[in-house]
Amino acid sequence: MSTEKNIFEPYTLGNIQLKNRIVMCPLTRSRATADHIPTPIMAAYYGERATAGLIITEGTAPSPNGVGYPRIPGIYNEEQVQHWKVVTDAVHTNGGKIFLQMMHTGRVSHPDNMPEGSTVYAPSAIQPEETKMYVDGKGELEIPKPTAMEVEDIKHVIEEYAQAAKNAIAAGFDGVEVHAANGYLLDQFQNPGTNTRTDSYGGSDENRCRLTLEVIDSVVTAIGKEKVGIRISPNGAMNDLGPFEGQKETYTYLTEELAKRDIVYMHLVNHEAMGAPALPYNIREMVRSTFPNTVILSGGYDKESANNDVQDDKGDLVAFGRPFISNPDLVYRMKENEQLADPNPDTFYTPGKEGYIDYPRLEPVQK
Repeated sequence: MSTEKNIFEPYTLGNIQLKNRIVMCPLTRSRATADHIPTPIMAAYYGERATAGLIITEGTAPSPNGVGYPRIPGIYNEEQVQHWKVVTDAVHTNGGKIFLQMMHTGRVSHPDNMPEGSTVYAPSAIQPEETKMYVDGKGELEIPKPTAMEVEDIKHVIEEYAQAAKNAIAAGFDGVEVHAANGYLLDQFQNPGTNTRTDSYGGSDENRCRLTLEVIDSVVTAIGKEKVGIRISPNGAMNDLGPFEGQKETYTYLTEELAKRDIVYMHLVNHEAMGAPALPYNIREMVRSTFPNTVILSGGYDKESANNDVQDDKGDLVAFGRPFISNPDLVYRMKENEQLADPNPDTFYTPGKEGYIDYPRLEPVQK
């Protein structure tokens, strides 16, 4: 029998035991209510995918100002907490583990998708040039020019992340992932293309990474480092952000600081499979050699490439995205070499059960 590592073997993440090294990626599906409350079909959706070693939820707003898209869930009020409990119960009943991804979208938003009284914030008042935002009943709309955050706004958002993390644990989650990737708020601060500030949150690598690290510190203080992960996307091109000069130095500084904080994982995204520039090997290698704890790899993987990268020690866990949409029994299908079903892109973000909890299973029912 081969002794090589593979994605189907158990793995210890911090102080929790995972059934395998397979992670379900965060996937925005827009199945919450218009008021950003999780729904019963979300419990069914996550519950039947609990054969993954770890589920990371769709991006979830830590505050009303962090809501970008229509029908994404939040974790900033008690009603949301109570409805998320139904989701975490479904996953835990089926033997899974689940982290909540906290996603503050920053300038990637539209007031018509946000609770009344909310503000579209960003590090600097720079309007996205290419990205539009879908609004129910109105279609694709131009994203407005955001409001540049004052220092008091920054302090407030740090507090919101900490409270959202506490809410997540109260809702039964095993931990949280801080979303610092894909052109959202923390990534906007990290990237000089969207951060032209001249105060202590702009300019140098240290200053542009300051908010991300202060958020991590506040969340660690709130719930403990063993329950905190982070997602980053160096060289990514998404939401009107892209690669920038000096990014290797920026991410080296950020990774070194995260290593000092001893958080449980870094989730490293490669957007190449979606047509973006590839994640440079030297950045991937730097993260792997600098960060001492678990590294999750993400970006266009199949069974073979995932096993290869785990065996080559390029990462510890591998995240799968779209295959989990149309294959609730993805782990079984990959292990048994069964054919994977293709997802229907037309139902990625539509409300209701269609294209969400109606994909068939091949895995035999456990008795």
